[in-house]
Amino acid sequence: MEWPELKARLLAEGTTRLTGKSALRYRSSSTAGPGAGTGGSVFFSCGKGRVRLAIDQNSPLEIVHLGSGRAILKAWHLDIRGNLEPIALHCPRQAYITVTGGCIYRCKYCEVPAIDAGRKTLEEIEAMVEQVQDQSDSIALTSGVLQSIDEEEEYVIQVIGRLLRFALPIGVSIFPGKGTAERLHAAGVAEVKFNVEAATEQLFTKMCPGLSYRSVWDALEDSVPLFGRNHVFSNLIIGLGETDREAECCIGNLCELGVIPVLRPLNPAGELSGFSRPSAERLLRLFAFHTEALSAAGLDPCRAITMCIECTGCDLVPGRDRA
Repeated sequence: MEWPELKARLLAEGTTRLTGKSALRYRSSSTAGPGAGTGGSVFFSCGKGRVRLAIDQNSPLEIVHLGSGRAILKAWHLDIRGNLEPIALHCPRQAYITVTGGCIYRCKYCEVPAIDAGRKTLEEIEAMVEQVQDQSDSIALTSGVLQSIDEEEEYVIQVIGRLLRFALPIGVSIFPGKGTAERLHAAGVAEVKFNVEAATEQLFTKMCPGLSYRSVWDALEDSVPLFGRNHVFSNLIIGLGETDREAECCIGNLCELGVIPVLRPLNPAGELSGFSRPSAERLLRLFAFHTEALSAAGLDPCRAITMCIECTGCDLVPGRDRA
């Protein structure tokens, strides 16, 4: 089985049991993203790529840790030898930090408001990066919204100011307001990710009440001339109820802007706990379309240096996930 097919099947499952020797060094917990609110996750790599799986002792998949990171993934009568990767913060080789682990908005797929982990202080964030700087090639910041979109941006820019001393590229993913792209660029950010989340405005309005779909698209359009092609990204969640045609249209529109879409399989959580993860077959169909759309637009995910596209653990990424 080639890597893209195997990874699609793993992402469609989303979980694994973790057995064998102690693996605390390799476990990650999250207050944002697809693993938020779960019992932790691990990153498994086998030379061809990397995948992140949430730990669930009821999962049909199993990773046996042999010690020192060496591991065997047991799935579908296959024994796949590879490694558990050490975590810097949240993922391998990045200091990926949730600045504010709570949110005044209530997007239906998101666990952040329920977790309500609060806001980290500037001193806490600086200390976190200092502890892992020798294990990190970049810094990534994401955040909920504690008081308002504008106030959150102002606080994140203060965080950026404290982190510039580490001389690592910084990627930022927050909900944008008018002029956010320009201000983040002026603050020294290397890459941005503003998330359209849903394939259509109607679906976004249903899933993210109170937030503006148009604001995200405007910020993405503003970002490409500032940060450059291959350094502006946008999550598109697969499994919210969109059709393949709607997903493909959204992917095409993002690529035409010079934005690299991040196709994120839905993690059924929050108000969508009754939904299903997208099938491996669907993920592979959209992966093929995604690959062609990026190529037609002259975009290359391999040039990303921060955040999800650089990590690849939660998504199939054209150019990085190869046969």
